[in-house]
Amino acid sequence: MGSAKKNSNTARQARIAEMRRAEEARERRNRILTIAVSTVVVAGLVVGGVILIRGQSDDSSGDTASDGKNSGKFVTGEDGVKTWKGDLARNHVAKKVSYPVDPPVGGDHNQVWMNCNGDVYTKPLNNENAVHSLEHGAVWVTYTEAAPKAEVEKLAAKVKKTPYSLMSPDEKQQDPIMLTAWGHQRTVTGADDPNVDKFFEKFVQGEQTPEPGAACTGGLSQ
Repeated sequence: MGSAKKNSNTARQARIAEMRRAEEARERRNRILTIAVSTVVVAGLVVGGVILIRGQSDDSSGDTASDGKNSGKFVTGEDGVKTWKGDLARNHVAKKVSYPVDPPVGGDHNQVWMNCNGDVYTKPLNNENAVHSLEHGAVWVTYTEAAPKAEVEKLAAKVKKTPYSLMSPDEKQQDPIMLTAWGHQRTVTGADDPNVDKFFEKFVQGEQTPEPGAACTGGLSQ
């Protein structure tokens, strides 16, 4: 039994290490891409900037057209994980979205994600940015003032060691500590609850991820 658990932990650490290496490679590519794009943008501004302005106008009208509504309901499994059964929209919008649950488990979202490379935030996040992180395969840990400070600190330490995860306070949620992935959610009692590790192992870059391998850096950060 101990050997199986050790092998499972070793495999999980290897997967996290591989994701971190992949993330670092993406960061390097993104820096190169940013320099190239900046050069093109500057050249466009010198010529007149007409294409850029027209593109912004087109994007804005397209984003506003989506209402972000999701249809479906939660179904709770034997393991205590609630799974959203129904449609979760995936449009990029530039407005606030009314999500059916809090924290949201998916739906229309802002085109910019929250950094989720083990990022721990001390202030509430805009749901629209955090949902984009879920789309990239991140697990989002949220808590209220009712969560014991010691448990929050231990959870933060775990998140900081885990690529494709993020953490923030959320006073609107129903329970003191909740874990959320795209289409999935559960409540846990604290950092030592075995369901924390189970949720991370299953949903960090799990099969539910709409955009596996997408970046968790280069987005927004508080």
